[in-house]
Amino acid sequence: MAISGTAYDPKLFQFLIAEQDAYGTINGASGNAYIALDVDSIGSPNLGINQTLDVRSGSRTLLDTSFFQDNFSSVKEFSVSGTATTEGLDLLLAHLTLDTSAPYEIATNIATSSYKSGTTTTSNQVLSVVMKSAASNSDLTFKDCFVTSLTLSGDAGTEGGRVKFSATFQSGTKLASGELTATSIAVDTAFTANDYFMSSWDANDRIIAGISDPVLSSFSLTIDSPINFSGVTSTGYEQASRSGEISATASFSCLYDDNFLDMFERFNTTQVSGATTGQTLCNHQASLADANFGFNMPKSIITNVSFNEGASMMLDVEVKALGSGSATLIGVSC
Repeated sequence: MAISGTAYDPKLFQFLIAEQDAYGTINGASGNAYIALDVDSIGSPNLGINQTLDVRSGSRTLLDTSFFQDNFSSVKEFSVSGTATTEGLDLLLAHLTLDTSAPYEIATNIATSSYKSGTTTTSNQVLSVVMKSAASNSDLTFKDCFVTSLTLSGDAGTEGGRVKFSATFQSGTKLASGELTATSIAVDTAFTANDYFMSSWDANDRIIAGISDPVLSSFSLTIDSPINFSGVTSTGYEQASRSGEISATASFSCLYDDNFLDMFERFNTTQVSGATTGQTLCNHQASLADANFGFNMPKSIITNVSFNEGASMMLDVEVKALGSGSATLIGVSC
């Protein structure tokens, strides 16, 4: 075989996601729309292949007969990051919260959800993912994917405070032959310039654990919702379940001004067990609204406070959302 002489620019690769109709069946070309995420780069997936490389008795080297590999009970994991645009963020949030429209909310009494082969899915519960190659008929395709963590962040000194995202996906289904060299899949919905910015938030509607009007340098919001795989069959793990704690945490870098002089006191003394310290909100108005980026933790606690020295003294403040009965843990609009 001669050297081909072909090369591909990394920026020509794309990352696509689509709603999957049934667990165990990848979204086809004629199925739900494949939405392109505005990613900075395409990272390599971790295929989670099981290998045994132990040297067996009778030889000081690893023999071919001793080598073992299987891809049945393996978790595929991959992460992407980029700019949060409307179409992609809508699908990611709907999938993670199981809500159908913005603002996307997680109720504190959200139930466990389980999926197995043939399960019909609704409300973007399961996703198909395509890492679209720059080469023809070489796309990497993954079915039965779940977002386990989504981070939305912004920095006033970077891209004007444009909101960025980072998402981690997992799948416990075995990759069938040809799914890592799939026929080129078309982009149904290309990403657009529907960006979001920190500058859209109103000063009175920026609140950190009950204290309003912070001057924000940066923020980061993370929602974690683990997926657990169990059983094993010839097609991979037998069942996937959304179980374990769903958490929403946020961190802020804000100016150490007159409004925030008592944050160490609030963290150490004012905050008490069994009660919320106050609302955490970043939005353009008091309530979340579709087509506007913002998030709301009706109840939250402070988990850390520290100084951050810069041209002006800053505070790094971390908070976590609290639940209460059937109330909302967190809501996010976009």
